[in-house]
Amino acid sequence: MERRPGALGADDERGAPRSSRMVELGSRTGAPTGPIVLSAEQISKSFAGVRALTNVDFDLRHGEVHALMGENGAGKSTLMKILAGVHTSYGGTVQVEGRAASFAGVRDAEEAGVAIIHQELNLVPELSVADNIFLGREPRIAGVLIDRRRMVETAGRILQRLGVRIAPEGRVADLRVGEQQLVEIAKALSLDARILIMDEPTSALSASECRTLFKIVRQLTAEGVAIIYTSHRIEEVLGLADRVTVLRDGRRVVTAPIGELSHGAIISAMVGREMAASERGAAASDGAVVLSVRNLTLDTSGPHGWRRTLHGIDFQLRRGEILGIGGLLGAGRTEILESIFGVARGWRGGEIKIDGESAEINSAADAYRLGLALVSEDRKERGLHLAASICDNIALPSIGAMSQFGLRAFARERVLAAEMVGRLSVRCTGIGQAAATLSGGNQQKVVIGKWLATEPRILLLDEPTRGIDVGAKQEIYQLIFDLAGQGLGIIVVTSELPELLLLSDRVLVMCEGRQTGILQREDATQEAVMRLAAPGMAARSRGTRS
Repeated sequence: MERRPGALGADDERGAPRSSRMVELGSRTGAPTGPIVLSAEQISKSFAGVRALTNVDFDLRHGEVHALMGENGAGKSTLMKILAGVHTSYGGTVQVEGRAASFAGVRDAEEAGVAIIHQELNLVPELSVADNIFLGREPRIAGVLIDRRRMVETAGRILQRLGVRIAPEGRVADLRVGEQQLVEIAKALSLDARILIMDEPTSALSASECRTLFKIVRQLTAEGVAIIYTSHRIEEVLGLADRVTVLRDGRRVVTAPIGELSHGAIISAMVGREMAASERGAAASDGAVVLSVRNLTLDTSGPHGWRRTLHGIDFQLRRGEILGIGGLLGAGRTEILESIFGVARGWRGGEIKIDGESAEINSAADAYRLGLALVSEDRKERGLHLAASICDNIALPSIGAMSQFGLRAFARERVLAAEMVGRLSVRCTGIGQAAATLSGGNQQKVVIGKWLATEPRILLLDEPTRGIDVGAKQEIYQLIFDLAGQGLGIIVVTSELPELLLLSDRVLVMCEGRQTGILQREDATQEAVMRLAAPGMAARSRGTRS
């Protein structure tokens, strides 16, 4: 039975390779022994008659990291939002430090010491760091004027506590993503949060930023802060968490100390089965070059004027081949794809050939006409119209081709969408379902489906599995293999080294805008890729051209 809470009551296997993005965290084998600071019992929640959570129990102890894992759609986000006061109508009970907690909203939760850091950061870019930390809670003089001096000084002390060098008066827009993540943590600490909920905090961070974040997590737990930590990165959880709870289909399937769980056991709990390894079938390649890139350059404008972002990139892509592009964040990987597709911001130089013919690609429309498709790394901002239906999203690039006499052919669009939904096994209630209501993995399938509907010859994939769970990843991998087997030429950019090595026939490695090498599949190891990707390598070698 649903209830409407009020205010806080006073009494009331196989060993998987470690990703190079991750840092060594050590081993967390001991079960937490501190007092319980948050407990949730028999939590149930439905949306429009669809059950999201069913009788879920969860607790969090003083000074521990309790990881919450599960496939997209398993109920993790729903549970976190209930605990943080975002969802206020649900079944079951929540207690904070032994007192019944019935949050009427996020502010109630914050006053009780519970703060959440969402995956999509909730900051105002044009305001200062201090302004963002105290937004809506600014200290005032005589209750009227904002006391900026006290606000900046207090923000500085909080940032100092975190051990980070971020100027309180600096603009958030000028910070890197990892630094913005730390501002969110500072904002939570300014609330005197004793319970911190972190949703996929490392999804967009570099290796060095991850190290900083992990150090801060350890520091906070040593000070007694209790952390609920969600991540799809199993290696990260194995090194950081004290306990793990896995949800599947809205139900809790396991809660155990980290020392009792292996990589394979977590995967099996998440998906309900052993994961079969994706296998690369024989490539449908006759050696024909479908894409040739010669001396590709890109000049972009920034705060300090124009600079060269890409320096003389050379490679070929053959029919049925999967070419992986590796390198650290900011190395120029995405810029290569965007330059080929005609959507890079700046001045592009060099030559691009499609099937041996020089191609003028100055827009996405030009690329589309030549048989190229680009799946961007940010599906929510650039890949999908979230408020639109699955049908409208899949049909979008093909609307012009299917239209008759300037009128949309709605019947043909529905047939096309249904075909793609079936082909890609998109889990949905129907092609009329809004894209925003799909899980991350199914959203990604819709993005891929809308471009496959255009029948491309060359598919450009930028971080195709970012933010999706292990089960959906396996499905995406198999789809990529199948498409290559059908003769598509595919370029994949990914930050995950194991994924890069699994997918690629060859690996092009980037460092600081330069191509430092192309490795054949048999020569591509994590060590070989990282040697070529390390800063300074570009200065020592212009790399191998192929």
